[in-house]
Amino acid sequence: MDYNALALQLHEEKRGKIEIISKVPLKTREDLSVAYTPGVAEPCLKIQANKEDVYKYTCKGNMVAVVSDGSAVLGLGNIGPEAGLPVMEGKAILFKAFANVDAFPICLDTQDVEEIIRTVKHIAPVFGGINLEDIGAPRCFEIEDRLKKELDIPVFHDDQHGTAVCVLAGLINAFKVVKKDLKESVIVINGIGAAGTAIGKILLAYGVKKLYMVDRNGIINRNQPETMLNWSHEELAKVTNPDLKTGTLAHALVGADAFIGVSKPGLVTKEMVKTMNKDAVIFAMANPVPEILPDEAKAGGAAIIGTGRSDFPNQVNNVLVFPGVFKGALSVRAKEINEEMKLAAAVALAGIIPDAELSETNVLPYALDPRVADAVADAVAKTARDTGVARL
Repeated sequence: MDYNALALQLHEEKRGKIEIISKVPLKTREDLSVAYTPGVAEPCLKIQANKEDVYKYTCKGNMVAVVSDGSAVLGLGNIGPEAGLPVMEGKAILFKAFANVDAFPICLDTQDVEEIIRTVKHIAPVFGGINLEDIGAPRCFEIEDRLKKELDIPVFHDDQHGTAVCVLAGLINAFKVVKKDLKESVIVINGIGAAGTAIGKILLAYGVKKLYMVDRNGIINRNQPETMLNWSHEELAKVTNPDLKTGTLAHALVGADAFIGVSKPGLVTKEMVKTMNKDAVIFAMANPVPEILPDEAKAGGAAIIGTGRSDFPNQVNNVLVFPGVFKGALSVRAKEINEEMKLAAAVALAGIIPDAELSETNVLPYALDPRVADAVADAVAKTARDTGVARL
């Protein structure tokens, strides 16, 4: 089946994937008077008197802005705001379909950090949360950090944290299957951009001690400045590579228990997998062609292989994460999505599959599993309350 041709046909026929639907009837003079003037003045006055009533009388409490500058779209790169719009529309319908959260795409015609921050702050009164999407690293780190500090609504860069939560959930279950302690195992991440950085941080927060990060100049090493390509790498170098390994990805994989790839196709070979520890776990998530194909990884001795693709087992897919995370955060009117909430989301996602049902080809729920969003949302909402960031 030619999905590219089908997608092009669908987008042309439907002229996009979203529309605005009224929640209320507009069939009579009375309908118009209640939904619009003169009746609409009353909720306006209530909100003027108490700004928090905007959650009571408008869509804000269940509305997320999907914000992108089009600089790092899928595997397509810096394609601009117009070309990124189909992806942002897609994100919006996933929010609605999986969590009944309303979302609207906002594609900005700027890649200036200050302009993006200023624009998002200006539109924030309409939205209960901000989902940042497909903004290139390292700008995405500053944008998210600043917005989290300057806004009182949840801000979540899905390319970072949705991927990270999903990877951690998959690793929790994969290491149960291979009967190893994840926290004591050797983990290698290749591709230290937005997703790779967040994966590293959530693994450290979970308690992983032996973490090695690899980018184009080899294993990130705090004693080798050339391995650190930006300030984010410098920060990671302080808390990873505990024994100061040097060398390439091939060197990093020797004796490793897991490989996490968020980089480029074909970077890992069967021979490299053979140098890893017995029953290695491979999450090769470059799309559409992974760092190593499952058959080749299996031939190299890997026990469990995950990819970003739906045509192989163990799909690592952000749709398992962001709908439930926002549903939970919005349900308690959380001020932010903190690290504890992300860890709780990962544990809840992993727990959807009972231990008795875990296997080499079943470490993550199916992307369309209807249980996922509610399980993640419940964990996120509870943790928001437990950590003091919930307002309900």
